[in-house]
Amino acid sequence: MSSDSTKYDYIIVGSGAGGGTLAARLAEAGKSVCLLEAGGDPKKLRGGNAIEPDNPDRLPQDYDVPVFHAISSENKAMKWDFFVDHYSDQTRRESDPKYRADWSKETRPPVDPDFGDAGRPDDAVGPDRTARGVLYPRAGTLGGCTAHNAQITVYPHNADWNYIESMTGDRSWAAENMRKYFQRLERCRYRPYSRFTHWLGINRTRHGFDGWLQTEMALPLKAFKEDKPLIRTVLTAAVEALKDIGPNFWQRLKSYAKRAHALADPNDWRNVSVDGIGLRYPPLANRNHKRLGTRERVLEVVAKNHPLEVRLNALATNVIFDQGTNGKKRAVGVRYLEGEKLYRAHWGASSQPGTPREVFTKDGGEVILAGGAFNTPQLMMLSGIGDPAQLEKHGITTQVALPGVGRNLQDRYEVGVVYKRTEDWAVLKDAKFAEGDPQYAQWEKGQGVYTSNGAVLAVIKRSLEERPLPDLFVFALLGLFRGYYPAYSALFAEYHNYLTWAILKAHTNNTAGYVELKSANPQDTPYINFKYFDEGNDEADEDVKSVAAGVDFVREMMSPLVEQGVLAEEMSPGLGVTSGKPVEDWIKARAWGHHASCTCAIGERNRGGVVNGDFEVHGVDNLRIVDASVFPRIPGFFIVSSIYTIAEKAADVILAKASS
Repeated sequence: MSSDSTKYDYIIVGSGAGGGTLAARLAEAGKSVCLLEAGGDPKKLRGGNAIEPDNPDRLPQDYDVPVFHAISSENKAMKWDFFVDHYSDQTRRESDPKYRADWSKETRPPVDPDFGDAGRPDDAVGPDRTARGVLYPRAGTLGGCTAHNAQITVYPHNADWNYIESMTGDRSWAAENMRKYFQRLERCRYRPYSRFTHWLGINRTRHGFDGWLQTEMALPLKAFKEDKPLIRTVLTAAVEALKDIGPNFWQRLKSYAKRAHALADPNDWRNVSVDGIGLRYPPLANRNHKRLGTRERVLEVVAKNHPLEVRLNALATNVIFDQGTNGKKRAVGVRYLEGEKLYRAHWGASSQPGTPREVFTKDGGEVILAGGAFNTPQLMMLSGIGDPAQLEKHGITTQVALPGVGRNLQDRYEVGVVYKRTEDWAVLKDAKFAEGDPQYAQWEKGQGVYTSNGAVLAVIKRSLEERPLPDLFVFALLGLFRGYYPAYSALFAEYHNYLTWAILKAHTNNTAGYVELKSANPQDTPYINFKYFDEGNDEADEDVKSVAAGVDFVREMMSPLVEQGVLAEEMSPGLGVTSGKPVEDWIKARAWGHHASCTCAIGERNRGGVVNGDFEVHGVDNLRIVDASVFPRIPGFFIVSSIYTIAEKAADVILAKASS
């Protein structure tokens, strides 16, 4: 075991939205930080077996181009493939075409009866061909999942912050205060007039204009001007959406005409503060139409010679403790394995054990876990923090009994209502979703459809009148998207005549999912079961009824276009799946998610909580968690903005303690 003589004020495990943001902010404050990342740098992995040898320069394009986000999630240089269960019941598992009981028998991607054999022959299953379940893409790389996400940056509802305030009694969690952290991190570039008035001291939007996270609004309609069927589709959908979501159609239409830019901005404080519904555009975390995530944030801080050391290919195996005060354990360091692709989720995972290393904090320093909703509870349990009964199964000595570790797993529910055209969309003519095609040439000039993430229109609404908050984010995508499975991203390049309405259900009720260890081997992946819908604890089936309402809403919007022949037919769910129970059953079989969270939640220890409102792990000194796992309930629509925001808050909390 090799120990480093250098000690740090803070050791942070994980470089994603939580860990990368926090590491950068602490280093800018002059604190020495060691940032451990199990993957490498996605834009420096070239040649050899680091990425596909037949295309060694592909990864930077996959990473940078906004619309390539699906392709980047399957890039072998950085993808971590988890295979998860949606249900415990095997019959229900097998009702999902994306599920496989044994991937070793697969030679092609899953066949969906809605579409036939769509997809390319591929060995995309990954190293563990005995895996069972549904693909859940993650990223093992500098920047974590900010390296492959869809870049959508939508602020959560104020009620999400106020809920944590009510739980903790800590007024710093109040929505009014939390907005300050979002303003600190954002560099908004799509509201120029508001940026000007901000300089004059007037900022009704409460956007941030001087932070590190640049947000842009892609304008794909400029690229669509020659595609009359697409323009017609968008405008028809907009009119139908306004009819559905407003009590007075003409009043709402007149209001949009006057203030379209402000009203369509989901992050404008005036929309946020009233839980606004309506037509929206999704702001993207881009800089000059290129992806911007915590990779860029971290490397820019390092380049300015702040005291931030980044250790790549460093798979954390456990937290090191000594005896603290009042009989409590105290975190003093981290053990990790040094080596490329040591985690079994990684494509081409190494069979080598890696080189054991140790890194320690200074006296009074802290260890901060930011591995995300799957890996943080796994590392906690490997370190002896969790349910003693679970730890005992794997021969792990309990250091701190916290039964809430790995429980309370939550996610969105998503489905796709898919329509087909007889002809390709003009804007996708000759598109290969690769360098060298016409759309790529446009993107290099900062123009065209590739400057967007593929979304052309979004609607925020309540699924049912009785829902306390808007809970549906419904957005149109150019392409065929039916969830995640190996080689799913190939469909975007292969099919240019589809339109998918993705329906995202937020504020889900189900909290029954969990993450457990498969083994005590830190190179192994954990077992993950989301316990979907009524198999979980949503006893009233409210979640599926809300998603079904979203399907009905999309069908109502699109029916005029099908009748007029602009769209040829509804492919999924298909006309044979009627409203009511048939569509609810279809949703239960086909739904997916990709915002896993809440597995080390803020809350009281005796009620399953794992951390307090200052992100401190119960029963341990000098150990915190700052990532998606700390939310007691999954916030808003797209979780990354909430993670960025809590990381900024955590920096203030940690620095305040250090100065006290």
